[in-house]
Amino acid sequence: MINPEYNGTHSWLLEYISKCKTKEILIGHELMEELDILYSHFSNPDITIDFTDAHKRIKFIETRCKHFEAPFAGKPFILMLFQKAFIEAIYIFKIYDDEVGRLVRLHQDILYLVSRKNGKTPLISAICLAEFFCGQQGIKILCSSNDYEQADLMFQAINAMREESPALEKVTRKNIKGIYFGNPRKPKKKGKFSYKNKGSIRKISAKTGAKEGRNIGVGAVDEVHEMKDDTSIMPIRQALSTQDEPLFFELTTEGVVNDGYLDDRLKEARQVLDGDLHRPRWLIWLQTQDNEQEIWQDEKTWVKSNPGLGVIKKWSFMRKMIEEAKLSKSKRVFVLSKDFNIKQNNVTAWLTTEDIDNKETFDIEEFRNAFGIGGVDLSKTGDLCSARAMLMKPKSDKKYFLQHYFIPESKLGNLPKEDRELYRQWVRDGLMTLSDGNENDFRLVTKWFYNLYRNYGIRFYNTGYDKWSAVYWVKEMEEDYGFDTKKVDQSFGSMSEPMKLLEADLKSNKVIYNNNPIDRYCLENTAITANSKEEIMPIKIQGKENKKIDGAVTMMICYRIYIDHKLEFLELVKRMG
Repeated sequence: MINPEYNGTHSWLLEYISKCKTKEILIGHELMEELDILYSHFSNPDITIDFTDAHKRIKFIETRCKHFEAPFAGKPFILMLFQKAFIEAIYIFKIYDDEVGRLVRLHQDILYLVSRKNGKTPLISAICLAEFFCGQQGIKILCSSNDYEQADLMFQAINAMREESPALEKVTRKNIKGIYFGNPRKPKKKGKFSYKNKGSIRKISAKTGAKEGRNIGVGAVDEVHEMKDDTSIMPIRQALSTQDEPLFFELTTEGVVNDGYLDDRLKEARQVLDGDLHRPRWLIWLQTQDNEQEIWQDEKTWVKSNPGLGVIKKWSFMRKMIEEAKLSKSKRVFVLSKDFNIKQNNVTAWLTTEDIDNKETFDIEEFRNAFGIGGVDLSKTGDLCSARAMLMKPKSDKKYFLQHYFIPESKLGNLPKEDRELYRQWVRDGLMTLSDGNENDFRLVTKWFYNLYRNYGIRFYNTGYDKWSAVYWVKEMEEDYGFDTKKVDQSFGSMSEPMKLLEADLKSNKVIYNNNPIDRYCLENTAITANSKEEIMPIKIQGKENKKIDGAVTMMICYRIYIDHKLEFLELVKRMG
């Protein structure tokens, strides 16, 4: 049992370590590795333990700062044990610096990884505000993020806490540029709270220019998981280089950006925790799970990545997220990365075999004189060219697909060996048409749509197309044959909603694709990629870049047209009855 008292002073960090060691508080092994390092500091003769700065800031936060958002708005900012331990870990360890000639804070860089809605932004905002008031005179603090809106969240959190406290508000002022000492209504002529104190709190984003040349004492970068590289990080770190005791915060959840800045940063952090890399000035506080299996098997383990669960974050919310994640791969990506800090890569398929497996078929005669939605994924030379018609019946939400594929004849010989015979069989079965030479002949695509109209009376409400190589094909479709067309970009904003609805319909057996083997092949090869807005789009599975997903893409293009014009299209479908 670890004694939480150190030389007559109660240590929140020692209390936290003790409760984690006895499993009264559950944490992941990565945080335990850091706590072991911190515990060793208490017996290190080269490190001085001084609680003054830490407890001064803890007291400031709990007595001066108030929450500003529901359901805690207006209430005092009472820190949880893990938050007090975190603050102590930042401030209590001192080492002698020969260059400065005195004791300085050991930790200068802080990496704080915790799941969403566990109060990370309010906590770091409160620490920044405490540093503004409790730190040295003239300190400059900079809030940053990947975009201006996210940087503003931290800045507004700091300002809201400032405004909630009359004592803080009366000695400071805020304008469009930032927060400063000195209140014009109640001016002080001298001292830390006067205009002579040139300290400030400001905000920038990764898109803000001229970051070089700044001189700051504290830099806090929020949601670093969105950053692809360190171009927006390094100028801030360099701006801290003149300080005796700089503080650089990186706070984030896990992300969905592959091979981004956070991936490299976490790789280094884990090398430090494992003892393979020496970074003694770096505090690495990772609230992570030990594995994915424990998430599904034991909800008690959720606190490892969600230390605020039950106080800040609701158990009911987490249970709801887990149930949704069980039913949707796209939802699972976000729940595992955002709620449990488990990195999600594009290494697994979007759909299971059960999702794709639908043997139901139909006869095209069932849709004679029907209205449909068209979709094409055009490729001049490389991938498959996919053409598709989506049809529906009155009083049914099932989607029926007619499809055809095209490929240049010269490309058959360049296919991977395992795919070559498949493609040749699809050509023999009449599911795929060869174009002479090295390029797809888009006239054959147009002819396929026209034949559906001529032979079966199928009229197209609209036909969606991706923008690649489509100029002359669109002209032919619209001017020569009278079809309406609409461009559907293959982007997050355009593809996310259709991909989610298509997934739900596939899982509910509402997508009837006539058991087409090429459709099945394309669906099996499709993975998802995501952005920070919880938008998704299709991508090839990592390691299977030579496989094709064009058939899945045209399904989503049809769904995009359907979603945008649902009422009009369903009214036309109703006339079939």
